[in-house]
Amino acid sequence: MATPTKPKRRARIIAGTAKTAVDSAIYLDDRLPFARWLRPQLRKLFPSHWSFLLGELALYSFALLVLTGTFLTLFYKPNPDVAFASATEISLDVRGGLLMRQLHHWSATVFVLAIVAHLCRVFFTGAFRRPRELTWMLGVVLFGLVLFESFLGVSLPGDQLAMAGLRQAQGLLLSIPVVGTYLSAFAFDGEFPGQVLPRVFVTHVLLVPGILMAVVPLHALILTWRQKHTERRSSRRESEERANEERSGRDHEHERKATAVSEGQVTGGPFFPYFAVKNGATALFTMGAIAALATFVRVNPVWEHGAYSAGGHVPSAQPFWYFGVLDGAQRLVPPWEITVGGYVLQPGLWIPPLILTVFFGILLLYPFLERRFTGDGDHHHLLDRPSQAPVRTALGIAVIAFFIVLWAGTWFSEAAPPMHSAPGFPQPPQAPHALLTVPHDTYAMIVLGLRVAVFVVPVLAFLVTRAVCRRRAG
Repeated sequence: MATPTKPKRRARIIAGTAKTAVDSAIYLDDRLPFARWLRPQLRKLFPSHWSFLLGELALYSFALLVLTGTFLTLFYKPNPDVAFASATEISLDVRGGLLMRQLHHWSATVFVLAIVAHLCRVFFTGAFRRPRELTWMLGVVLFGLVLFESFLGVSLPGDQLAMAGLRQAQGLLLSIPVVGTYLSAFAFDGEFPGQVLPRVFVTHVLLVPGILMAVVPLHALILTWRQKHTERRSSRRESEERANEERSGRDHEHERKATAVSEGQVTGGPFFPYFAVKNGATALFTMGAIAALATFVRVNPVWEHGAYSAGGHVPSAQPFWYFGVLDGAQRLVPPWEITVGGYVLQPGLWIPPLILTVFFGILLLYPFLERRFTGDGDHHHLLDRPSQAPVRTALGIAVIAFFIVLWAGTWFSEAAPPMHSAPGFPQPPQAPHALLTVPHDTYAMIVLGLRVAVFVVPVLAFLVTRAVCRRRAG
């Protein structure tokens, strides 16, 4: 008979570690009953379609955004006199600084793109309906905060391009009647540029991220985890519903569908290991794609723009697409002026911000507006195909077309007139060439065409989309 041998040291270490882990888990579970709560949560079902991962794409880009922003905060100096030198030093002298700046930039860009794609998916499929109105509203608030945070971020380098954007923001504040000068003094602390960069820095690094750190988990984890997830309609289920509708009538079918949705089975895969593995792969893909963009695509070379100079030329640059909407609207609105009591009012400067304010207000309250006009107050866990809601889909496409037309206002710029100096003085430097520069007459025709298109194109997009959806649904 063979004599038993003593286990090797490695096997003893593994066995001891496993026993310690088990004993620790039992010890904690006796005092804090995690297992009772954790077991059903790990078996919670999550959908399998790729479109449900758009929110996770935004979440992981936000995580990378926080990490890279923390690194940049260690080296950036928000003093107006040294802000540009600080941004240049991070880019050219700090080891890995330029890569971190570009990681931060592309993380913000992917974050905004993922939020827009996620909002479009939720809107066109009707996933915002009862009982998910609060989740939708938090998503809209998150979208507005991210846009504001992006504007603050691109203003921090203190170069000629960034300060030109802050100058436009101050002009907008000053155009507001009665309170405009007070708002400008509060933001800029006197004449431009004042102390705007330290205030922008505090808002960008502390205030808005603090709100985001509270809103993102509430929107992405707490509410989503507590609620039953929405489900895509299957062709078999749709055929059964259509057959029942033909057999028993529309009123009876409406009641039956509400009962089926509230008592129906949930489909999908469990959080662990199915959804956890998929989330891990999504996180790696997101960060890998952002890292590739940051490595091979150069953005915002502040050292080429130069430090801010009050009389200097603004570098030629195309605004980000989400800022281009506001910039394009400013170009398309006529330069109206109204004199009231000796004061000159400029309503043309107010119209673009008012458009965005109305848009976000309607977007925030849209679940309640749709319920009011359709009379549909039922709970919805099944998603609509866009063709099943022709009016909602047509409205969404019309709004997208409207903002694309506004954005097109930034695609063209008027050629700068030639500069001449008096005899005996040096020739002044020419203004830099802008992207898609056209002559004055051509630029005037383009602006006129876009002013007409901003009213015509959304209406045509609505009518065509509604007709296509009704034909597909029929």
